[in-house]
Amino acid sequence: MTAGPVGRSPIPQDPVIRWLLDGDPSIRWQVMRDLLRAPAREVERERARIAREGVGARLLSLQASDGQWAGCAWNRGWDSTLHVLRLLSLIGLDPASREAKRAVGLVRERVTWAGCGPPEVHANPFFAGEVEPCINGQVAAAGAYFGQEVDGIVARLLAEQLPDGGWNCEAERGSRRGSFNTTICVLEALLAYERRVGSRPDVRAARLRGQEYLLERRLFRRKSTGEAIEQDRKSGASWGRLAFPVGWHYDLLRGLDYLRSAGVAPDERVAEAIETVAVQRDPDGRWRLGVRHAGRMPVELDDGEGRPSRWITLRALRVLDWYALAG
Repeated sequence: MTAGPVGRSPIPQDPVIRWLLDGDPSIRWQVMRDLLRAPAREVERERARIAREGVGARLLSLQASDGQWAGCAWNRGWDSTLHVLRLLSLIGLDPASREAKRAVGLVRERVTWAGCGPPEVHANPFFAGEVEPCINGQVAAAGAYFGQEVDGIVARLLAEQLPDGGWNCEAERGSRRGSFNTTICVLEALLAYERRVGSRPDVRAARLRGQEYLLERRLFRRKSTGEAIEQDRKSGASWGRLAFPVGWHYDLLRGLDYLRSAGVAPDERVAEAIETVAVQRDPDGRWRLGVRHAGRMPVELDDGEGRPSRWITLRALRVLDWYALAG
């Protein structure tokens, strides 16, 4: 390592880490925290830049005076209120920042589900959610991250857990089997909620059952036959092709990154998924954006499908670190 400015950590020599640190503040602070274990004060200093620079500042600037992004609570693109709030939480906008409080306050006070979902939810305030657990999971994850009241959504999600431990948006149409897509959305929500309010026995029990749903299936296999699920039934995407952002879509890196974030001790049930991610590393040590899910992006995060991706590389490296440290 070479010396950095006075009072700052040394600059790493690893070319991939240096490439990551050349990216947006939203990337840099997570690299410093998760890969370099930099001092907390340095990490928070870098994180504070998200609200004022780069991707975070551009996303915040797109919010309308009515609190919405793209004129709606949710759409099938990536630029709606839900999608932008969730992305702001994933890139790490500080919930305590003035900018976050203003943006989230506008959503809380002014945004409803008018025009989204069935008519009975149109008057719902944004953080009351709607009816589908995959959407409600994303609302609750973003809401909990930004310190909002999402108890009603969480209660609904707990009541919707299926006998196999998973969740499925098709349950209202009779499905009794969990879905990887819906389950990961709910698991992320329950984890964010626990981090906001503290451990609650009913929430923790449901989340642990949901984790087992993934682990029993080795993150990509059918429990009944052990057969690998090669393609998502709804989107047609391969779970081995890695995306960011992900929205309601499941992939192996998203499943692994949830387990890492939840502090799950990895065991042999994640080994195949880890290998599937690891082998996608380029000779230069970077990962490429495997798939870009359809829909308009409010702000470009990467150079496009098939190109090296800082977001995929960051998430893959910290998952591999998690797995290696457990070994």
